[in-house]
Amino acid sequence: MKAKLALANGVVFTGESFGAEGETAGEVVFNTSMIGYQEILTDPSYCGQIVTMTYPHIGNYGINPEDVESSKPQVAGFVVREYSKFYSNFRATESLGDYLKRNGVIGIEGLDTRKLTRIIRDVGAMNAVISTTDLDDASLVRKAKAFPSMAGLDLAKVVTTKAPYKFSANGKSGWKYGVVAYDYGIKTNILRKLYERGCDVTIVPANFPAEEVLKLDPDGIFLSNGPGDPAAVTYAIDSIKSLIGKKPIFGICLGHQILALASGAKTFKMKFGHRGANHPVKNLLNGTVEVTSHNHGFAVDPESLTSDYEVTHIDLNDNILEGFRHKSLPLFCVQYHPEASPGPHDSDYLFDEFTNMMDQVKVGVK
Repeated sequence: MKAKLALANGVVFTGESFGAEGETAGEVVFNTSMIGYQEILTDPSYCGQIVTMTYPHIGNYGINPEDVESSKPQVAGFVVREYSKFYSNFRATESLGDYLKRNGVIGIEGLDTRKLTRIIRDVGAMNAVISTTDLDDASLVRKAKAFPSMAGLDLAKVVTTKAPYKFSANGKSGWKYGVVAYDYGIKTNILRKLYERGCDVTIVPANFPAEEVLKLDPDGIFLSNGPGDPAAVTYAIDSIKSLIGKKPIFGICLGHQILALASGAKTFKMKFGHRGANHPVKNLLNGTVEVTSHNHGFAVDPESLTSDYEVTHIDLNDNILEGFRHKSLPLFCVQYHPEASPGPHDSDYLFDEFTNMMDQVKVGVK
């Protein structure tokens, strides 16, 4: 079926639909990963966004029930150069197209994704509409222009859990650490990484009160990834303000940004963001370079950090702040994704640093 993608700046692309039919709108962004489209589709950080894959051939290994990062696809739409209707993988249970259709996600293929990516890179991320029902260019552009901007949007409240729950796999017992994880759009592989290190994780909603967290008396607090504008998640910022210094804290992505805002720093919207699995990040503490996975359209202004904090990681492509820590309190965070699935795994050590930090606080208490 014929489909169109219209950008808010007036550029319209024509292609063919796969997956669900209908119409969708969101902020169009691009991801440079060569593999991992299933993890990308199910990452809650992409809520409200139409994702364009720069790798040209997508769908060839199908979909399996094991590699999801949440219970369903989270993207507003999916754009590829060429969709592979035929898939081959020993774990696959269905095609990408069938998976999108079953979950109501509109996909479009056959358009020039290189041109689309260059527009986003040069002009910046912008709103777009994909439609199989309205094929009038002017109408679609009007709809794209009218769609709300990502700046100012609190999407954590859309994707967060409604009630606290425990993460459990294979009935493990004998936990070494108790961790409360704030769910701003948490990825399943984060929970797996904590679980593997002996963490009994209680996941709580984004608006869970700080005093209730302290009643649970965890060994550490984790702040998850998530979508939208961090400055709009005011309730989370207020909660974290009152938790700083009370327990060890580790934040990733939106959790990193919320921790920065709770510490008095500022965030800003990037031109087109970082999304991919090949970003070089320098660890300023030891001089090593890590190849990392990214998914963020906002960043922390390093000049706004107070003297109590120090920058620990920067992106070598554009010097964007990618991590910081408190100089005396047990608190650190990173903007990128050390839990990356399917990879890379260079930054896996950060989860060990979190457990080591909890160990040190326990020893200090004794």
